[in-house]
Amino acid sequence: MSTEMQSGRRMPRIAVTGMWSNQIHGLRFDGSAVAAAVLRSVVRAGGDPLTLFAEHPAPAAERLHGFDALLVPGGYDVDPRRYGEEPLETTVPADFSAQDDFEAGMIAAAVEQGIPVLAICRGFQLLNVERGGTLVQDLEADSPHRNSVHEVVLAEDSRLATVLGAEQLSVSSYHHQAVGRVGAGLRAVGTAPDGIVEALEFEDPAIELLAVQWHPEDSAADDPRQHALFAWLVERASQHAAQ
Repeated sequence: MSTEMQSGRRMPRIAVTGMWSNQIHGLRFDGSAVAAAVLRSVVRAGGDPLTLFAEHPAPAAERLHGFDALLVPGGYDVDPRRYGEEPLETTVPADFSAQDDFEAGMIAAAVEQGIPVLAICRGFQLLNVERGGTLVQDLEADSPHRNSVHEVVLAEDSRLATVLGAEQLSVSSYHHQAVGRVGAGLRAVGTAPDGIVEALEFEDPAIELLAVQWHPEDSAADDPRQHALFAWLVERASQHAAQ
């Protein structure tokens, strides 16, 4: 029996935003999706992940009641109209238009309530857009960001560098869009060798949010630095639950 169970404390509950999809392998009709690696990473860190979906009548603040942290994972592209552009042919928004509003509302409510947040890939990009930032809709065809492992350099004084215990690391990259203009109140704390922003934090250190462009769940089972992101989220969730 875990120490947590022996002490009578519950596992911290982590809200994970899921996504409706028109096609799910093995299903006749549409379904829901969230990367299993993300959920396993939360469980491995000691959290209890529960998936929430769009098109629910309750407001985001109410839906977060009883949760101790929020995780917004990767997925389809953010609708470019949210940052004043028309979609390119290569841009693939979510199958259901409510997705962007849903996740944007969840991030805003979590920040307002002081709930710790981890935003990955799409979540990272949506955060930037909701703060008035922009995205590059399509990177070069030979960009290493599309599907490879590359280096990221972190700001020495960033929360992220402290959490990961490193100022440089290799990351699993799988994205064809990138941050253009950084949103208001945000600070770029991680960059790739080509200058693309790979990590964001709020300038206000009181806001407990980490946002990364890469996919830490890909190697979290074997890489302690990638696991540290999920461990941070669950640890901060535990402290939030105890308050």
